Amino acid sequence: MLPLNGITVLSLEHAVAAPFATRQLADLGARVIKVERPRSGDFARQYDNSVHGESSYFVWLNRSKESIALDLKSEHGHLVLHKLADRADVIVQNLGPGAAARLGLSAEDVRDRDPSKIVVSVTGWGSSGPWADRKAYDLLVQCETGLVSLTGTPDQVAKVGVSIADIAAGMYAFSGTLAALYRRQATGEGATIEVSLFEALAEWVGQPAHFTAGAGQQPGRFGAQHATIAPYGPFQAGDGHTVLIAIQNEPEWSRFCTVVLQRPEVAEDFRFTSNTLRVANRSDVNAVITEVFTALPTAELESRLAAARIAFAGVNTVSEFLDHPVLAARDRWRMVDTESGPVRALLPPIDMGAEARMGPVPALGDHTAAILTELGFDPAEHPGSVHSHHEARN
Repeated sequence: MLPLNGITVLSLEHAVAAPFATRQLADLGARVIKVERPRSGDFARQYDNSVHGESSYFVWLNRSKESIALDLKSEHGHLVLHKLADRADVIVQNLGPGAAARLGLSAEDVRDRDPSKIVVSVTGWGSSGPWADRKAYDLLVQCETGLVSLTGTPDQVAKVGVSIADIAAGMYAFSGTLAALYRRQATGEGATIEVSLFEALAEWVGQPAHFTAGAGQQPGRFGAQHATIAPYGPFQAGDGHTVLIAIQNEPEWSRFCTVVLQRPEVAEDFRFTSNTLRVANRSDVNAVITEVFTALPTAELESRLAAARIAFAGVNTVSEFLDHPVLAARDRWRMVDTESGPVRALLPPIDMGAEARMGPVPALGDHTAAILTELGFDPAEHPGSVHSHHEARN
């Protein structure tokens, strides 16, 4: 039995942050009912068409959910929405500012009617403050938190290669919901939860924020090298393969110099005797390492690193990651159905003994008729609410 079996989540969601949170809940057994606009649905369905014609974002974020297509501007759609809300344990939304309130589903409205409800709002910049009405997309938040200024090379800033602000907010919405469900089990009291993309990512840049406040200057940009630990970054072996090494403490540094570089005197060099000094003399450290590494084939280099108990990794492409031997050996891949055919997907990283749910990715409105029937409505009386994804695309 999965831990969230019996929990119903109603989600008025789109894009990444809220769908990421609710997919984690679905993975753990919750029933997630996703409300979508007729004809177009969640606009993440149109982000790309790389997965058998489906969006990679949507396939990633929406497995194991039920999709109901509702025209929320219609009287019928509004009535169905509120019936669903009455039955839900958790209501999640990342609509635009004020939209939930206009639907009668603000946290205040919902919890005035039923204090046991858990209402989760994912916002961009927070529901109050000077930017409450301002649009927030992932890269905008990466920029405003200073993350983009930390990422890249000395000459060029770069964004993170995944939707990190959305993911951060989604994970806090997920963990906040779990905490609220735990408290409700003990006290019967629900919760009003708000997570903003900006504040979620602000927490994730906490270390460079403390560093900057303390040092009076922010860490530099060093590409794939660590900004405040050295040596910690990629180096090329003699056969052209790139190996990333990570030195975390002084005993590791000493072993690295003795066993890997086979130059124990480097560990005692006054320029390199602490991490702070190695960072200050990064170019000199890198020059010593490069001289040794470029004379060694990868197999010999990795053998020395393993003997010295130094952490190292190959700098993989995504294609290489997909074929990673650890994923294969640990049986992490499963097949998930989509309307265009099955796709391979990873089991979620939370392993609780019972295997996570890996249900189909729903087509738009896939469950509209079944849910309407369950609520006591005749689907034939709600023709404006029932549109398949195929109809929407044709």
